Amino acid sequence: MPARKIIIDTDPGQDDAVAILLALASPDEIKVLGITAVAGNVPLELTAKNARIVCELAGHTQTPVYAGCDRPLERPLITAEHVHGKTGLDGPVLPDPQMPLSEGHAVDFIIDTLRAHEPGSVTLCPLGPLTNIATAFRKAPDIVDRVQEIVLMGGAYFEVGNITPTAEFNIYVDPEAADIVFKSGRPIVVMSLDVTHKALVTKTRNDAFRRIGNKAGVAVAEMTDFFERFDKNKYGSEGAPLHDPCVTAYLIKPELFTGRLVNVEVETQSELTLGMTVADWWGVTDRKPNALFIGEIDAGGFFDLLTDRLARL
Repeated sequence: MPARKIIIDTDPGQDDAVAILLALASPDEIKVLGITAVAGNVPLELTAKNARIVCELAGHTQTPVYAGCDRPLERPLITAEHVHGKTGLDGPVLPDPQMPLSEGHAVDFIIDTLRAHEPGSVTLCPLGPLTNIATAFRKAPDIVDRVQEIVLMGGAYFEVGNITPTAEFNIYVDPEAADIVFKSGRPIVVMSLDVTHKALVTKTRNDAFRRIGNKAGVAVAEMTDFFERFDKNKYGSEGAPLHDPCVTAYLIKPELFTGRLVNVEVETQSELTLGMTVADWWGVTDRKPNALFIGEIDAGGFFDLLTDRLARL
């Protein structure tokens, strides 16, 4: 099978960084056409910088990185330094990137890339707020039907919220953008908190990253050493959940995951439940299913894959 063509839309973030490394380490399965940065975990200036740091860490300086939207469609930006640290990649000491940002806006890159490739041949992989994707869909409606699939990290059902009692961070930051994407009519796969909270970096798993011994493996271990303190304190969990790498792992080995095709609507009005992904898990409405909502993972297989691929960098 030819490598699957993807655009990674991201707001790095330690777990975003691991997702990017996994993709770049898997050229037989994934061809990264470009990386588009969006404001989210930290402001755009830092997410665009961090994406280039990660490309250099992987030795993939030829991968184009574009800066995109610096704020949500209709709301002020909410960031997550309390989780990711002031840089977004706190933990390892990594040098500033030498590779430049690619010229042009991320939204235009998304539009131009989808128009340049055969319809149904490019998958969008959003790892942060959906502002860039929704803006591209608004600006160029003709590209929507050209998207093969959207595989995203965001939302929750049973786990509910991690930024409010009812909302997951990526959806909450720009619920209007999420609403546009979920109503786009394209096939969507949702890596929700329900599955990502089962992808925990235990000490044993993090030690395995560190024993790889290359720059990527050691950096990932150090990122997780920093990242896990928040989740251990908040959830009492064994370690940090690797949210975003579930997206790229799904593209490589979808058999590691199981879920249910359901209708998902995004709440954009209520102050109480703003950003909630209302998943009709039990089919109690007549709303048409629009997303494969993932809830289970073979965590052992996931970490075996991640460790194997990091060792290739």
